[in-house]
Amino acid sequence: MNLDMSRYGYQEGDKFVAYVSSYTRAGKKKVGIRIYDVDVENGTLSEKSQISITNSSYVTISHNGRFLYSITDFGVESFRIIKGGNLEKINFASINGMRGSHLSTDYEDKYLFVCSYHDGKITVLRLKEDGSVGEITDELYLKGLGSIAERNFRPHVQCVKMTRDNKYLCAADLGMDHINVYTFDHVTGKLKQCSILHSEMESAPRHLKFSSDGHFLYVVHELKNLIDVYFYFDTENGPDFEKMQTVPPLNDYHATGSAASALNFSSDFKYLISSNAGDNSVVIFSIDPDNGHLEKILCLPISGEYPKDAALFPDDKHLVSLNHESDTMTFFSVDIEKKTLIMSSKEIQVDKPNCIIFHKLLPDQL
Repeated sequence: MNLDMSRYGYQEGDKFVAYVSSYTRAGKKKVGIRIYDVDVENGTLSEKSQISITNSSYVTISHNGRFLYSITDFGVESFRIIKGGNLEKINFASINGMRGSHLSTDYEDKYLFVCSYHDGKITVLRLKEDGSVGEITDELYLKGLGSIAERNFRPHVQCVKMTRDNKYLCAADLGMDHINVYTFDHVTGKLKQCSILHSEMESAPRHLKFSSDGHFLYVVHELKNLIDVYFYFDTENGPDFEKMQTVPPLNDYHATGSAASALNFSSDFKYLISSNAGDNSVVIFSIDPDNGHLEKILCLPISGEYPKDAALFPDDKHLVSLNHESDTMTFFSVDIEKKTLIMSSKEIQVDKPNCIIFHKLLPDQL
């Protein structure tokens, strides 16, 4: 299933907002989502509103561009994207477990998948036409014993994503060092495991991304600082993933104790961005459109601590880094040809930022 690229990429005159999720602190105002107007040309963000929600670990936008879903304590909240990119709350739904770490929708926006690092659980919830979150259709607690590393001894599900043909759900289990693959019944909302991709021991697969045409899967591994590239195709016997490439998101010289974190495409899907905590750097790769291979363009510091997320602006000429431990967002101008990253504007203070999404406003959202 190819994406509707009219919702992606950048043309002069396009209007964008950015949604930034963050953890909230006891005794402080519960601002878990901030909404920013985006100045694409200058690579800056201007805060326009705040959303009261606790501990927004992650946010995602429906594929039709109409709704935003957020992790919160004990469940998820749904929002309608209204004029100017502002958010109007629709409802809250429990996930019957501990706070989630990641969420995503299927490509028809009929189901929401939520995973949890803390209890190793995947929850499937039905979505209604008005964007509200309905009932739970399936719950899976992953099982097993992992490696002997301190936290890698039991399931910790960090990311869930459907293949772009909308047939299989992939779940990155950071604790067990593998990716579970499930068939998905679009009528009942039930999952059934059909395959597994084994990562290196104590590598900790953290995030997954599929290319715009759905043929290539990218997996970033937190502890071994690696990105694996797979070729995906469906067969009569189920999904097949062929590993094609493994690349490090670091320079040969880097800080010890580094851990890979973010994994994002540019809006035109020409580049892949990752970030490195400890080394406190960001890396940009070009993507070969024919074979999906990655080629490192640059890996440079981001002037903050623990870049949990990083993303290119829609024009590919600026970059923002969300620095979780220094409570900042830092901004840079990017020159792909010269392979440079230069700080371009004043940092913004944000308590414990987790992730950022740029959203191109639809005509009726302007």
